[in-house]
Amino acid sequence: MAGIHLTLEAARGLSVSCLTANGCDDDNAQAVTEVMIKAERDGCTSHGIFRLPGYVKTLRCGRADGKAVPVVERISPAVVRVDGQNCLAPLALDRGRQPLIEAARETGIAALSLVRIFHMAALWPEVEAIAEDGLCALAVTSSRALVAPAGGTKAMFGTNPMAFGWPRRDGPPLVFDQAVSVMARGEVMIAARDGHALPEGVALDADGNPTTDAQAAVDGVLLPFGGYKGSSIGMMIELLAAGLIGETFAYETTANTADDGGAGRGGEVIIAIAPNRFGDGEGWLDHSEAFFAEMLKQDGVRLPGGRRHAERARIPKEGFHIPGSLHEKILALTNTE
Repeated sequence: MAGIHLTLEAARGLSVSCLTANGCDDDNAQAVTEVMIKAERDGCTSHGIFRLPGYVKTLRCGRADGKAVPVVERISPAVVRVDGQNCLAPLALDRGRQPLIEAARETGIAALSLVRIFHMAALWPEVEAIAEDGLCALAVTSSRALVAPAGGTKAMFGTNPMAFGWPRRDGPPLVFDQAVSVMARGEVMIAARDGHALPEGVALDADGNPTTDAQAAVDGVLLPFGGYKGSSIGMMIELLAAGLIGETFAYETTANTADDGGAGRGGEVIIAIAPNRFGDGEGWLDHSEAFFAEMLKQDGVRLPGGRRHAERARIPKEGFHIPGSLHEKILALTNTE
């Protein structure tokens, strides 16, 4: 089936209509939509409108509350806690961001913990928004178990993305967002949908055998990047995003959540740092800019985010395409009567 061309505004309307038809109030529908639109705007199709049916499944099965009102509490001078009340994560993130920024500016460094949320979006929007306010940021989140620890064949970790944001003197912040799996789960799912093979070393099938078949990988388990190094980072993120804040570890989320394509409950921790509170005044900015310039003297070196920003300039003008089958599925999910 041919692709469907959409402007960002048309995609926004399509998403809000679908989410409100499936139990979201306007605040939740708008917040969830914006993270998908940001992903599409930046050419990140694996976390764009492709995710909308997964959000709907999470709402329809009753795990997430589309009308939840997150509760924000500053539990210490440097710690803000958001109880999402079983909301889809974007609204909880929106409500917690400014209190986190204020705490970091007051104390130099602060943390935001988010519990009882359902996160299945890209992670970079969280840190980019904070870095745009002049703060450094690090975010980690967990999900259902999808990644085996090094040497194992059974899923134990989420894909456990981590994202980092650093303010720049001119232009957008430096931002990266990467999973601990060799490939992000969304990329594997798109490969399965489109019938593409995976590189070797990405996944194991349901029997624990190496596979390049994307559907077998979806039904099996992903592998951590760098073997034990990626596995150690995955373990660290589990401890921060679950153990530290009283949320479920990925294997516990999987044990308590049907594998229906929707999101599993998981926690998130974001750390924000006010760089001018660390003793170097404003010198940190000049010093880091010199560091980036020295890196870029080497042929072939680029800073993270260059491709996203190129797409960010192009797609708002030209729009983007989604598969016709996905468009039909969204329309069917919207027309619930």
